[in-house]
Amino acid sequence: MKIAVLGAGSMGLSFSKSFLKYELILPENLQLITRKKEKVHKISKLFPGSKVSVFEEVNKIEADLIIIAVKPQDFQFVAENIKSGFNENQMILSIMAGIKIEKIQQLFNHKKVVRAMPNSPTLLGMGITGYTATEGISFPDLMQIERFLNATGRSVYLEDENLLDAVTALSGSGPAYFYYIVDAMIKAGIEMGIGENLSRLFVQQTMLGAYHLMNNSEKSLEQLIKDVASKGGTTEIALKMFEENRLKETLNKGILAAESRSRELSE
Repeated sequence: MKIAVLGAGSMGLSFSKSFLKYELILPENLQLITRKKEKVHKISKLFPGSKVSVFEEVNKIEADLIIIAVKPQDFQFVAENIKSGFNENQMILSIMAGIKIEKIQQLFNHKKVVRAMPNSPTLLGMGITGYTATEGISFPDLMQIERFLNATGRSVYLEDENLLDAVTALSGSGPAYFYYIVDAMIKAGIEMGIGENLSRLFVQQTMLGAYHLMNNSEKSLEQLIKDVASKGGTTEIALKMFEENRLKETLNKGILAAESRSRELSE
């Protein structure tokens, strides 16, 4: 199978590295297309054996799967600079945020489109991607797409494209919420007199351990919280303060606001 990646930024290169790492494609069957000519040499060194070019040099893309990995604001430029169009057997996989399948179909005059929403941990092969597809894409083709997406972590198929706005708010933006909470905890440690490096170590290892405990336990989150929060203890007083200041409600409102913004951008 041949793959072309339109947009050789961090996400496009991350996907490409994962495909090669798991030997889903051969280096010579990978084409990377960037907007910046000065990046060609650097990308070529990272991907020996693969074809690297700029949009202006591309006359025809002969790949079976074309991955659109540019920023949404650059999509118009990409559509205008792919002059040859695509044949009916080629599939397009978009990992752009906010650009709907219908718009991609219109600008490329092409029907076979899959739209996906990955998140930043895909850079380490630990991401999660929600994806959906237009009608007319066969089950074997979808399974092939899922194989490629799973090389970057895990993937979940969604029947309703509109749910990708929720996926964007929950997992696409989700890492930033996590970093925000981690940052608040580290700063609390510094305020209590623990040095920054030591505070960071305590918080990061606590988060890592809590994740694995949650992932390997049959207990509910409520029970796991109760296991730590003994009556009258330190955890209980912290949780009480969180509840009084509506921390959970504030997080919920923020995530719903992100979903609303994603819908606005899609429109």
